[in-house]
Amino acid sequence: MSINALMLSASRVGDSAYLTHTVALIRPLTQPGQQWLFIPYAGVSVSYDEYLTKVQTALAPLPITINSIHQFADPKQAIQDAAGILVGGGNTFQLLNELYRYDLVHLIREKVQNGMPYVGWSAGSNITGNSIRTTNDMPIVEPPSFTALSILPFQLNPHYTNYQMPGHNGETRAQRLLEFTIVDPLTPVIGIQEGSALWRQGDKLTLIGDQTAYLFHGKQQEVEIAANSDLSEYLK
Repeated sequence: MSINALMLSASRVGDSAYLTHTVALIRPLTQPGQQWLFIPYAGVSVSYDEYLTKVQTALAPLPITINSIHQFADPKQAIQDAAGILVGGGNTFQLLNELYRYDLVHLIREKVQNGMPYVGWSAGSNITGNSIRTTNDMPIVEPPSFTALSILPFQLNPHYTNYQMPGHNGETRAQRLLEFTIVDPLTPVIGIQEGSALWRQGDKLTLIGDQTAYLFHGKQQEVEIAANSDLSEYLK
């Protein structure tokens, strides 16, 4: 079995309803009758029950049943028994901290490497890189490590935009990612805009959706990546 993982930039694009645009992208990873497991740990300002209901409602067109890891007494066994994993957005630091607290990082990495389908959006995509060092989130908790799932052997930056609000003097996203590439010039960062995703199928990696992505790597800064590009070279 080979990796089958979908990293969505966001749960919405523009004014669309929650997860609506993701249904067609997630469907190819599913099979009728499967039991998928949702991981809501990134949710901080919403209860896990509310988060699960929101996801179940939005993804109802898919031919799968979705339960949440918080409903099971043994989180590890819940992962072992699942046909696929969905990891929602929220705060990336909280998400990774909880995965470490329940000792799930290695298990999820192993299951995905052995073919279990994985779908993440926002924070759920952030954790698929080597680390969470290029998340946009506030570090509201301190995980034992920033090391993440390494489904992708580089860094991801979801919700990418370099828009700067008039009169605002904080760093742009591109400036923040430049700082990363200065301290770590060897590790690529790919910024994916809302409405797009990266889909890894074994040794193939594709930018899907109709949005441009952006590469930051050493002296290469905000280099445009055309929609639907083959990015398999970044898996080497």
